[in-house]
Amino acid sequence: MRDYRRQDGETLYWPLGPFKVRLPFIHYRFEWPDYLQGLLMCAVDLAAIPLMTELLGMPFEAALAVVMLNGLLYLAHHLLGDPVVPGWITPAIPLLMAYCQTFPEGPERIHALIAFQLLLGVFCIGLGATGLSRRVVNVVPPAIKAGIIMGAGIAAVSTVFEAGGRFESFPWTISIAIGIAFYLIFSRHFAVLKNRNAFWSTLGKLGIFPIIALAIMIAPIFSEAPWPTIEWGFSKPDFATLWNEYTVFGLGLPSPGMFLQAIPTMLAAYIVLFGDVLQGKALLHEADDARQDEKIDYDADRAHMIFGGRNATMSILGPDVAMCGPLWAAMHVVIVERFKAGRKAMDSIFGGAGSFRWGTNTGLLLMPIVSLVEPILGVALALTLLIQGYVSVRIGILEARSQRDLGIAGVIAAVLAVQGATWAFAVGVALCLLIYGRHFFRGENDHTFSKDTDDTSGR
Repeated sequence: MRDYRRQDGETLYWPLGPFKVRLPFIHYRFEWPDYLQGLLMCAVDLAAIPLMTELLGMPFEAALAVVMLNGLLYLAHHLLGDPVVPGWITPAIPLLMAYCQTFPEGPERIHALIAFQLLLGVFCIGLGATGLSRRVVNVVPPAIKAGIIMGAGIAAVSTVFEAGGRFESFPWTISIAIGIAFYLIFSRHFAVLKNRNAFWSTLGKLGIFPIIALAIMIAPIFSEAPWPTIEWGFSKPDFATLWNEYTVFGLGLPSPGMFLQAIPTMLAAYIVLFGDVLQGKALLHEADDARQDEKIDYDADRAHMIFGGRNATMSILGPDVAMCGPLWAAMHVVIVERFKAGRKAMDSIFGGAGSFRWGTNTGLLLMPIVSLVEPILGVALALTLLIQGYVSVRIGILEARSQRDLGIAGVIAAVLAVQGATWAFAVGVALCLLIYGRHFFRGENDHTFSKDTDDTSGR
């Protein structure tokens, strides 16, 4: 079997400035289980369509064109050296929708979205190119880091269970699907089964794939969705309508005033996005500890340039309500958990993340798959939100270094979920100043967690 490792332990690549180019079969082993997951998990990508039709009045086919463009840009992360499964800026979606709804539907609202996303993209590229993003990650106090990540998780879960949320439409399907998903991904009991039995091991490698397949059958049985009507051929995105009626090509650039108005919302969205960067870094650190055979190089500056470039590109080619984020937490944790199972399960983290995103792009092209998952798009979105919520709260708590950090983080998380990121950040800064004073950036370490002590005995 071919060895895709360099002598220093990294997966093979071609250097390109700050980027590390990796292509399937040349630089990493293609992982078929993750590719198969991607075929059905394109359902979550498609779940962005209702958001755009609702906010912008965009036809289904034009919104599908946006999803497909975004799907192609997802590939940029692993192809350029960022070892993550990228996704939306999910917790910031309600914030952006509320902002855009302050403008009348039509060209003005579309210009507001374009201005916001272009500004966000340029801002992130600037942070990455100058190296300031790494300083931002390191300078933010642990209590604020913990609160932002926890708050993002709480907001994600709240979106599912709020009045009129997706749980009301699919109560039985979501309950059964998420229960099985948590068992397959996080259960210690299932981890033991995987080591003892080849069938359970194979099932575990498929991640969320069997859960989505099960949801397609459960939802109609409980009368929560119709049975899918399979259509054949290839999907038909409407790029002409998209570019003529919803982009700068047909509407022109937003006014300077639009960009000025978008600044506060952009900064608030970046705070949430920043939480995803921290979360991705923490998950990859866990993976690096578990697998000594592969050296994982995660660079926050490089990540900023990639997802910043995605946002800037989409603002021109197809403004996207879901935005272009650095991490799809739910699927990234699935990939990481399989990666941690050993080299036989997954040779490289780039193979897992990359194969999955090649799979989602294939799924978006195939009308049989699009029509198969269309009835349960709400379930797919709920699954990713709930898994992200679980992971975000766990990672957020571990970012805290003391009991005071935990208290501050809890308040920040609650404010973020209720009032949004801007208020949460302001409250976090105020509490850290009041409680830590001149130790604002460092906080304190009272050895609340065993990870912060030299004693590994568990006492």
